Amino acid sequence: MSKKAVGIDIGGTGIKGALVSTKTGELRSERIKLGTPEGGEPEAIAEVVRDIAAAVDDKPERALGICFPAVVKHGITQSAANVSDRWIGLDADELFSNTLNRHVHVINDADAAGVAEVKFGAGRKRSGLTVMTTLGTGIGSALFYNGVLIPNAELGHLEIDGVDYETRASFAAMERDSLSFEEWAERLQIYFSTLEKLFTPDLFIVGGGVSKSHEQFLPLLKLKTEIVPAALQNSAGIIGAAALAYASE
Repeated sequence: MSKKAVGIDIGGTGIKGALVSTKTGELRSERIKLGTPEGGEPEAIAEVVRDIAAAVDDKPERALGICFPAVVKHGITQSAANVSDRWIGLDADELFSNTLNRHVHVINDADAAGVAEVKFGAGRKRSGLTVMTTLGTGIGSALFYNGVLIPNAELGHLEIDGVDYETRASFAAMERDSLSFEEWAERLQIYFSTLEKLFTPDLFIVGGGVSKSHEQFLPLLKLKTEIVPAALQNSAGIIGAAALAYASE
């Protein structure tokens, strides 16, 4: 069988998916996006995932990867962001496998995006410690050492100046506080300087939708570590989830 798998990216407002070449990282189908069911209940989300999977792939024997806004350990979702609290402690691998009747692998959304960037994007062929961050509703993060994922690094929740710092430095915080890019960069400087002090990384990759505007804020940051925008943007979660599912078979 060709090296293809389905990737699904679940968010608080939308669920998107496509068939992916796990050799090149390219999408091999149209990317389909449907709304996340109101309330984000597990069974309702699983039904939407099934509909998307059926629309992008007619071979149920193929692996399917799902990235999800939660800490995920051995297929169990241990937190929940912008979805029902019923996800906390739920065996998500089992739920999706039973609903879709196929091999399913569930992973944290930032980890999946990071895998895509390290395998196919801005972190490809980079050695040492790479820290991927996604700037959105919160701050997602993923750690890689010589290309190997260290899962569930929740670095957006670092306490800095007495607060969970994603509440001050996320893109949502920028919009909430009506900050200019220059003002937001001052908060990002504190955040990335703290990461630099704690981890001494070799590379920062910055993703999330706002990374399309990276020229307006990344050059304002003064760091010892190289910092670059993500290359795969909105498809990174889909690509990383598919690659991890294929590798887990």
